[in-house]
Amino acid sequence: MIKLSCFMYDICCIGHLTHDKIVTPRHTVHMAGGTSFYFSHAIKHMPVQYHLVTALAKADIAFVNDLIQAGIDTTVLPSKHTVYFENIYPDQSDHREQRVLSTADPFRVADMIDLKASVFHLGPLLADDMSVELIQTLATKGKISLDIQGFLRKVIDQEVMATDWVYKKEVLPYINILKANETEAEKLTGLSDHYDAAKSLADVGVQEVIITLGSKGSLIYAKGHFYEVPAVQPTAIVDATGCGDTYMAGYLYKRFQTANYYDAGLFGAAMASIKIAASGPFNGTETAITHALKS
Repeated sequence: MIKLSCFMYDICCIGHLTHDKIVTPRHTVHMAGGTSFYFSHAIKHMPVQYHLVTALAKADIAFVNDLIQAGIDTTVLPSKHTVYFENIYPDQSDHREQRVLSTADPFRVADMIDLKASVFHLGPLLADDMSVELIQTLATKGKISLDIQGFLRKVIDQEVMATDWVYKKEVLPYINILKANETEAEKLTGLSDHYDAAKSLADVGVQEVIITLGSKGSLIYAKGHFYEVPAVQPTAIVDATGCGDTYMAGYLYKRFQTANYYDAGLFGAAMASIKIAASGPFNGTETAITHALKS
């Protein structure tokens, strides 16, 4: 285990890295993935004091070493296993069979005692990754940003099943910023209308609700107002994996700089448009983002 320092970070992401096994008729590839992976690669290009807290098995430590070599300040917590996703594409890329071959140990309050940050971005992959107590404890240290995805899926016999979040009533009042895609927002609230879903989440205490809508852009609800953020047209559509995480890296960076909700959303959308045009994580610059916004 790498000990956490008492340094005060601007933004800290907490989430497991995944070991992704991609199987196609032509080849099999092993690579890192997960919210924390794509968010970290995106935020590293921004001038903020950033830190990643993750956990994985010793056998997969190379994934972390790659992040550290890329300049990402990282704490690695021990875990018996790594979250291991197997994605099989039998015939064509738009059909996927997914299994979870192993799960990692959950994050514990005891591991975070010395951790300090202005904003904590939580990227759970599965329902049991983070406890109510952990989130409540982190909320006493800084603002909480949450990508809800992982709390809405559970593993049963290696299959990923959609589920409601059991602890949402206890935890949502502690969430300052919540990001969900349109399907997740409906699952979480039971409301198919994006505007109604956003308002219902705000009613229980979430200060900034972000609902991403893919090529339709995103919807932000904060302080009683809606902000309809358009998508930024990409130069090509190559790899959509991690686009939501990249969007959130841009959004949180600009909000940390005190940008307004709309401008922060538009900046995140520009980052996502650059990311989707190439394989792998975001590897652009602020200059490229500015150019994308002017195009």
